[in-house]
Amino acid sequence: MVAARYIGNKGFDLVGEELAPQVGEVRLNVGYVGICGTDMHIYHGVMDQRVSIPQTIGHEISGVVAEIGADVTGFTVGEKVVVRPLDWCGDCPTCNAGHTHICQNLKFMGIDTPGAFQSSSTVKARTLHKLPAGVDLKQGALVEPLSVACHDVRRSRLVAGEKVVVLGGGPIGQLVAAVAKSVGAEVLVSEPNESRRAFADELGVKSVNPIEQDLAAYVDEWTETKGADVVFEVSGVKPPIDAMTQIAGRRGRIVMVAIHSTKPEIDLFQFFWKELELLGARVYEAEDFDWAIELIASGKIDLKPFISSVSPLTDIGSAFASMDGNPEGMKALVECNAE
Repeated sequence: MVAARYIGNKGFDLVGEELAPQVGEVRLNVGYVGICGTDMHIYHGVMDQRVSIPQTIGHEISGVVAEIGADVTGFTVGEKVVVRPLDWCGDCPTCNAGHTHICQNLKFMGIDTPGAFQSSSTVKARTLHKLPAGVDLKQGALVEPLSVACHDVRRSRLVAGEKVVVLGGGPIGQLVAAVAKSVGAEVLVSEPNESRRAFADELGVKSVNPIEQDLAAYVDEWTETKGADVVFEVSGVKPPIDAMTQIAGRRGRIVMVAIHSTKPEIDLFQFFWKELELLGARVYEAEDFDWAIELIASGKIDLKPFISSVSPLTDIGSAFASMDGNPEGMKALVECNAE
C-alpha cells in the first residue's frame, strides 16, 4: 500500500496507510487519478489554509472494488467504478431540497478530506458509479472532469442548433465544448494559446484567437448579428468577463464555470438591455456522472486525446512538475494500482 501525501512547498512524500471499509464504505484498488487544476492550486500552496498538511490529495479517481463494508449493497468485488468525490451532510436545508452537491456543509474529497493519490482508497459507497465493460480505467479517471462539463451544459439548458461560445480552451473548456457539440450545438472556443486552439480544431469545433481578432465582431459575423445563445466563462480572467456580455445575444445565457478569486467588474447594463441570464455552475450531481459515463460508453465523446501523460504514483512529483505552467498539457494521469 502506497499513498502520496502533499507536504507543502510543491513536495510529496510516500507512506503506507490502508484503511479497511467501515459501515457504508467500500475499499478500492485505485486505477488512475487525474491531476486537476485544483490540485495544481494546492501544489502551488494557495490552498494550504484549507488542506490539512500532510494530506493525500486527488479526486479524479477510477478504481476496482476490492473490499465491501457492512450494509453496502449493489456492488461486488472486481467491479470497475468511479468516485463522485463529494461528502454531503444530508441534514441542511440545501440537502433537504435535493441539492446535495452544494450542501451547506459540503466536504470535497482530496481537499477537505483525504484524496485518491494512493494505491488503495476507502470511500463511501453512495459516491460510487459503475463503469460499463467498454470503458477502461484511464477513461474512467476523466469521468469526474467530464461530469463538470455535463453539469455546466445541463445548467445552460442548451439545445441542438444553438450557437455556443466557450471562453477559455483549457481542459474544462474543451470538455464543455465537446459536450455542447454532442448535444448538437455549434461551438466556438475563444483561446489565445495556439496549441489549445489546435486541440479544439481536432475536436471538430471552431476556434478564435481573441488577442489577434476582435471577438465581438467575430461572433457578430458568425451568428449573423444575433449573438451567442450560450456563453461559458471558463477562463477565470478579466478580458473574457468583459467579452461575455458583449457576445451574448438577446436573452442569451451566460454560465459561470470559472472560479474568480477576486471580484470582477461586470457590465450589468447588458443584463438589463438584452435580458441576459447569469447562471452559476458548481461541480456536479449524480445524473451528470451518469450522463458523462454514457457519453464515453456510446462513443459520442472520445477522451483518449485528452490524456497528455501517464506517470506512476512513485513519480508523482515529476507528474505535477510536468504540468506546472504547461499550457499544452490537457490531463495528466497518475497510475496508482491499475488493472
